[in-house]
Amino acid sequence: MSRPVILRVPPLSPQLHAAVGERYDAVDPADLPTRAGDVVGIVSSNAGTVDAALIASLPRLGVIANHGVGYDNIDVTAALARGVAVSNTPDVLDDAVAETALALLLAVRRRVVVADRFVRAGRWPEGAFPLTDQVAGSRVGILGLGRIGRAVATRLEAFGCAVSYHNRREVPDAPYPYAASPVALAAGVDSLVVVVPGGAGTEALVDRAVLDALGPDGVLINIARGSVVDEPALVAALQEGRLGGAGLDVFADEPQVPAGLVALDTAVLLPHIASGTHPTRAAMRQLTLDNLASWLADGTLLTPVPEMG
Repeated sequence: MSRPVILRVPPLSPQLHAAVGERYDAVDPADLPTRAGDVVGIVSSNAGTVDAALIASLPRLGVIANHGVGYDNIDVTAALARGVAVSNTPDVLDDAVAETALALLLAVRRRVVVADRFVRAGRWPEGAFPLTDQVAGSRVGILGLGRIGRAVATRLEAFGCAVSYHNRREVPDAPYPYAASPVALAAGVDSLVVVVPGGAGTEALVDRAVLDALGPDGVLINIARGSVVDEPALVAALQEGRLGGAGLDVFADEPQVPAGLVALDTAVLLPHIASGTHPTRAAMRQLTLDNLASWLADGTLLTPVPEMG
């Protein structure tokens, strides 16, 4: 009996790439000229584009299993119009991403990276490192109180922070004050953590107005998508002192990072590693494979994207 033909859309981790090959008749984009008509499923990651043209070129395509909680790399509208099922990997990465948000917030507020360079440069004997701000007892806004946003908020509570949030809609059971807009949220907090999904609906949601509301003592943390923040506006705000600092795990044109950000001591920059722990990536990989296997077995998904209803 022939095995199902699954397209691996790069980049995938070596482990996921190999696992798909072990379980299925795996093909890669270079094989599509001769194998497009055989493909019944796609395995992709956040960095691998699955657009309308690719979906249209695969007549037997039935499922897209995405390795990542975000799925703005997929044209979900085109997929659903074709009756193609789409899954992602929620929940399993919440803890890792939330602790990255806290790490960035602490690093920016306590100037951890700058202090490390201070010691390595041999400057400590010249005098004490300047005093810093602290996270404990501060006001922190969560822009996007979903699963990850709640995980961030819970950790902030342990620091004695006053947490508030903004969503497209108020969350009925949320124990935190609701702000009517991103600008209103930013105006009432010391630090703003961005956790909303990517995509056209949130592009440049954090714009100059939000950054100016956060102010010269404010800190922006982005663990969502680079597209959510108006990156030129962010660079300008930091350079001009209209924003106090930023901790960023994501960027608009990864892996390219604006030189203006690289040059700033007020910015802590990570290479999109929020979910990059061994246990989290193993869990994401397994859920991706389980979704694919479930659909192939009976047409159901363990974690379908919300648009599937």
